[in-house]
Amino acid sequence: MASVFTHIINGDLPGRFVWKDGTSVGFMTINPVTPGHVLVVPRKEIDHWEQVDTPTFTHLTDVSQKVGRAVKDAFDAPRMGLMIAGLEVPHLHIHVFPANTMEVFDLSQAEQDPSPESLDDAAAKVRASLRGLGYGEYVAD
Repeated sequence: MASVFTHIINGDLPGRFVWKDGTSVGFMTINPVTPGHVLVVPRKEIDHWEQVDTPTFTHLTDVSQKVGRAVKDAFDAPRMGLMIAGLEVPHLHIHVFPANTMEVFDLSQAEQDPSPESLDDAAAKVRASLRGLGYGEYVAD
């Protein structure tokens, strides 16, 4: 059975994409720990991060770093968090988010019902920042 992320990637479920390339996508999580929280996900379904091949993992971390720079810029974040938890959805995903404290690394404290407008606004800010940093060819419109 396809994961919820595969359904989002395939367009069967809505997603607020900020990044798309042949190997990965980046989209806003519906449960952000802070505004600007993006998930970087391989297109291929891989359940556990330690099972991913090295070239794909390298690509995912490269994309995460680029998205992290954009999020940091867009939200004027003092630090950026990066985390692979692997328990929420059985499809590898990297959390990239503004981090002011260690408490934001607790996904159980994520916002459960953010407004669609706040998620749309965050996605627009990240897309604009990605374009400004020279990654426009990968920005999802």
